[in-house]
Amino acid sequence: MELQGDTPSNEETGPENGSADKGEGADLASMIREITALRDAIGVDAARLLEGYGVTAAAPEIVNLAHYVALRHHDIRFLQRRLMRHGLSSLGRLESRVMPTLDAVLAALSAMTGQKQDGSFRSEMEFFAGERRLEEASAGLFGPKPEHRRGRIMVTFPSEAADDPAFVRDLVRKGMNVARLNCAHDGPEAWEKMAAHVRTAAELEGRDVRILMDIAGPKIRTETVVPQKKTPKLTIGERFRLVVQETPDAHSDIAVTASVSLPQMVNRLREGDRLLYDDSKLEGVVEEVSNGEAVIRVTRAKDSGVKIKPQKGINLPDTALGVSPLTAKDKTDLKTVTALADMVGYSFVSEPDDIDLLEDALASIGAANHPLGIVAKIERPEAVQNLPALIARASGTRPLAIMIARGDLASEIGFERLAEMQEEILWICEAASTPVIWATQVLESLVKFGSPSRGDMTDAAMAARAECVMLNKGPAVGEAVQLLDRLVSRMEGHMAKKTPTLRALHSW
Repeated sequence: MELQGDTPSNEETGPENGSADKGEGADLASMIREITALRDAIGVDAARLLEGYGVTAAAPEIVNLAHYVALRHHDIRFLQRRLMRHGLSSLGRLESRVMPTLDAVLAALSAMTGQKQDGSFRSEMEFFAGERRLEEASAGLFGPKPEHRRGRIMVTFPSEAADDPAFVRDLVRKGMNVARLNCAHDGPEAWEKMAAHVRTAAELEGRDVRILMDIAGPKIRTETVVPQKKTPKLTIGERFRLVVQETPDAHSDIAVTASVSLPQMVNRLREGDRLLYDDSKLEGVVEEVSNGEAVIRVTRAKDSGVKIKPQKGINLPDTALGVSPLTAKDKTDLKTVTALADMVGYSFVSEPDDIDLLEDALASIGAANHPLGIVAKIERPEAVQNLPALIARASGTRPLAIMIARGDLASEIGFERLAEMQEEILWICEAASTPVIWATQVLESLVKFGSPSRGDMTDAAMAARAECVMLNKGPAVGEAVQLLDRLVSRMEGHMAKKTPTLRALHSW
């Protein structure tokens, strides 16, 4: 249903009738009819969506989520422009309050026509209830809001943090709100030390600092690479091999061979499947597949070439891997996670049943009632498509946040679409009062090299719309925390989510 409205005819608006007021009245009446029809359609469509999500007694935020998804199936651009001309809401800022906004616009239109009120104005508390629920959810997961900003700062710990309590305390002092421990690296002993340093530093600084432990999931990485020394750089047109065997052998016609962390994926590849290596630094296409090996031809790489190295990520956007998002290692690591962390980072979530899978794993270790929050990492196209259903499935079970894992997501859906997808994820999560973590390469140049780029600064400013921003490890991460603390605070003075706050400006 596309709402384009009724265009008043010349007879209604022409000067020969002397009835500009009549034309305006007809336009207002037309908009009342359109918005009423839109509201009715959203109610019907949302009920069907909730049924599809498997939700019977939905929480208010999930009902609003269904209303928002239903609304976004309609094109209301022309209607927005007509409303704007009359000084009314453009409907462009209703993520957390779909029906209250439509009702308020109807009430205003009805008052302008002098007719019986077709809509109703909610109280301020009721109208902004979605924003309040989002603030409460954020505080529950990430701790109390800092005095000078609503956004929290998360920092990924390096291995060295296990033996450096001063480093951890310095991050807490500079503004870190959440510590991220990556279970793909180190082990329980190191994680226990890191967590202890966080708790101690938080107590000493009088701060509430939370811990996220990110279980690895079935991440595909290169392992052993041959030749191990003087590995040649690959350029467009050259080929390399991926093999099932743990210790790969060399090949007379192909310069580089690598084993992988998920050997079964090699046999699932098909000719024509795309492969992206190391956050898309190299792209290739599967040229040949035989028992236990696949040959990849490079289709994109920088002119100087790219070297295949161990422990680098591989993405396969065209390949159905058929693997569980929980590995045996993850299930073992969950025992440590529940002992140390406030949240568990859940990688490679794709569908609502994956939420149940994690719940079953927690129940199996006696942690069914543990108040552990879930951070669902959105990394694959299926996760984007199923995001509303994923959020609905988790509702009422335990606290949930969504991480926009922009590195893997960009590799899976393409860099061209990443910007619009991260916007859509922000909108969907706001509609559901679900906190968002903006992750991957934030202030990367500063963190790694001590000086930010212009692109870094713009990206970090946009990240202020999320409830939490994640910094990766690097030698200058402390400086990055301080800069982000200042930047997020200033940006929040200008904008909350999509809404300009219109504070006083002093630049002119």
